[in-house]
Amino acid sequence: MWFEWALLPQGWAAHVRISSAQGRIVAVETGVPPAATDERHANALPGLPNLHSHAFQRGLAGRTEQRGSQADSFWSWRGLMYRFVERLDPDSFEALTAFAFAEMLEAGYTRVGEFHYLHRDERGQSYTDPAELCARVAAAASDSGIALTLLPVFYAHAGFGGLAPSERQRRFITDPEGFAVVLDGARQALHTLAGAVLGVAPHSLRAVTAAELRAVLELVPDGPVHVHIAEQMQEVTECVAWCGRRPIEWLLAEAQVGERWCLVHATHATAAELAGIARSRAVVGLCPSTEANLGDGIFPAAEFSALAGRYGVGSDSNVRLDAAEELRLLEYSQRLAVRCRNVLAAPGASTGRSLFDAALRGGTQALRGAGVPAGLQVGAPCDLLTLRSLDGVAGRGDELLDGWIFNGGRAAVDSVWCAGVKVVSGGRHYARERLQARYAKALRQLSG
Repeated sequence: MWFEWALLPQGWAAHVRISSAQGRIVAVETGVPPAATDERHANALPGLPNLHSHAFQRGLAGRTEQRGSQADSFWSWRGLMYRFVERLDPDSFEALTAFAFAEMLEAGYTRVGEFHYLHRDERGQSYTDPAELCARVAAAASDSGIALTLLPVFYAHAGFGGLAPSERQRRFITDPEGFAVVLDGARQALHTLAGAVLGVAPHSLRAVTAAELRAVLELVPDGPVHVHIAEQMQEVTECVAWCGRRPIEWLLAEAQVGERWCLVHATHATAAELAGIARSRAVVGLCPSTEANLGDGIFPAAEFSALAGRYGVGSDSNVRLDAAEELRLLEYSQRLAVRCRNVLAAPGASTGRSLFDAALRGGTQALRGAGVPAGLQVGAPCDLLTLRSLDGVAGRGDELLDGWIFNGGRAAVDSVWCAGVKVVSGGRHYARERLQARYAKALRQLSG
């Protein structure tokens, strides 16, 4: 593939040829003319990692926007989500997941961290294969072509201190022994999926005890560790009532939080907690569209960035699938909070470029590990995208990035390659019609 311009780790370069083999970049040449057989495009950007997704929740988008009898919150939304979950079977689950993955690719994401907590059947019983739904996630990734980091979730309790789970949580619940079996099945499901990564996700401090957290971490000693933390003020209040410490404060003191950790949301973090996360070199997983949709609050990203904190972005509930929009909302939320413009960029720097670089670095670390090659360089996965010319998305270099993030959005994404395979052309996934038809059928069944 040959590009007039490409964003490489060292910056923008002109007349770039990228060659790949077995899904990885094997050569990057700059300042060269195109060969007769090269596929030619105007520009190339690395594909972005989507570090936090519950793909099946794509089926809930637009279905939870009617106000209840009292003020709505994350907790009232969760009740609606539970009701939706109660009707999912493996086929509908896979259909929702595969279409969400295809839409992610169309939006510019090339790897997803699937925070997968649905393990049991509608009655709360184990499937014949305890990893049945892990295998369905892997099948959806294979069908769509997206790179997958699978994060099976350990979920055992309804509240801090080992509170017994509720009946509506029956499809999520497991114990360390049963969870080890799920993980073994997940490894098998990923065995033939090129580039797949297995991690682990203790759901939250509400859902695991300290002893269970230690046991779960030992099951995947080298993979990514993702955890929901301090998303809601009610969670913070209940944690203080349980142990006298805030959730992030407790986690930093009681767990060996480091570079393989991703703290998802961390919305309600104090200055001391932000400093602790930055020192740990963990990544904060921010999901601005979902956090806004649920009324979570605003993460203090400006303060965290000043500490050289690491962050990436995710689509979470998949209420919207647009990589550029997540970055735009992240910046705009900071502008509203601090009443200033261009908050997350260094003086004189492009805000779009600053957001993109941070999300690429943080997301790659959170989903593939610290120190692995990221971006368009030899040894990295051949995951990239091109942008089309639209009103407001023109020029080159950082100006192009600013136009995409602050004006163009997913409509500007033209082509996407994942592991060297072209999966999106002209803004459309190669299997969109088939996957969308299956998705629509699943939604009709779930609504009937």
